[in-house]
Amino acid sequence: MTTADRLREARIAAGLSQGQVARKLGMHRPTVTEIEAGRRKVSADELQTFSTLYGVSIEWIVSGTAAETGTDERLMMAARELSKMKPEDLDRLMKMLLMLRK
Repeated sequence: MTTADRLREARIAAGLSQGQVARKLGMHRPTVTEIEAGRRKVSADELQTFSTLYGVSIEWIVSGTAAETGTDERLMMAARELSKMKPEDLDRLMKMLLMLRK
């Protein structure tokens, strides 16, 4: 997975559209599209801004590895998504996960 792929994944997990990200960061939406497509490099300042907006570490965006805290960014993104689910859907998902572990 590339930096562009991780930026796209983090944006989606944060529940934001490209347009929303562009407005929050003072960019044009096509700029966000170009970054997520890997056709535009991201500056260090932009990495910091994306990291803060998406709630993930710069290290994870750049390399896909967990930060020095040992936190797995994918688990944090999954937890954010799970927190948006209805209780009955979450119960159903938990049953499915238990079945997969067996």
